[in-house]
Amino acid sequence: MITIYKSSEAGMVLLPEPTSGSWVNVIDPSTEEIAQLEALGLPHDYLTYPLDLDERARTERENGELLIVLRAPFYQGATQDVPYSTIPLGIILTDKFLVTICRRDNEILQELTSGRYKGISTAKRLRFVLRLLLNTANKYLSFLREITKIVDALEDQLQQSTRNKEVLELLKYQKSLTYFTTALKSNELMMERLSRSQLFRTYPEDEDLLEDVLTENQQAIEMTNIASNILSSMMDAFASIISNNLNSVMKFLASVTIVLSLPTMVASFYGMNVHLPLEDQPAAFLAILGLSFMISLSVVYIFWRQDWF
Repeated sequence: MITIYKSSEAGMVLLPEPTSGSWVNVIDPSTEEIAQLEALGLPHDYLTYPLDLDERARTERENGELLIVLRAPFYQGATQDVPYSTIPLGIILTDKFLVTICRRDNEILQELTSGRYKGISTAKRLRFVLRLLLNTANKYLSFLREITKIVDALEDQLQQSTRNKEVLELLKYQKSLTYFTTALKSNELMMERLSRSQLFRTYPEDEDLLEDVLTENQQAIEMTNIASNILSSMMDAFASIISNNLNSVMKFLASVTIVLSLPTMVASFYGMNVHLPLEDQPAAFLAILGLSFMISLSVVYIFWRQDWF
């Protein structure tokens, strides 16, 4: 799908054809749409590289056109094996307009097209790219906060759990953090290369915005590393907690089994076809019940003192 936008005082305006200073947003293009973009003078490789889900973050220049590929965070859903993953997002800078291309629509592009951010101009192509990079770093931070909240909720459940379900849930978010760590470090190398290229040094505002992008990306890297280390330690700790909880349940059941077996043992003795004490007494049945009860109560007291219950 190809959508063309151009900023105005009222926000983003849809255009039928690319014009100077416009933004061409491409989501999962078909073969025909790629051919249309090639007719605008865009290299074929620039259009296909970002569609590869394993493409790493990098920059490439050809015939005066710049390709920037970054790894953007992407929420796949809580039911997925990896709820939060990353996806390549390509940015192509030409002398007339700017193109973004991605395999899937994502929140970063949706926020830019919605007009949520004021003062964004598609005509200022370099500043638009910096704003896109900054939004990407901020989205990483936002997703990291969401992961932290989810992990905190799972932590409360794990304290009383005897199952592996909650640990497996933690493993899903551990995978997400691993993807985030790899993508953020790859983005950092790409941004440092852009910084050394002096591409964004023309205007002081762009230079300040570039510093903000690098700072936010570095903060996201540090937060991801901290969250990943905490989650890894937490999984090891809660694996032991689940084992201890299970041992406590088994100990309780074993204690109950012992207590219940004592009256059965007394009753089995008096079920023998031999002469037994109290066999001629009318209150023998009540005496046997009382004896069984006292023995069971004594064992319960002993187990309680030993903290088996």
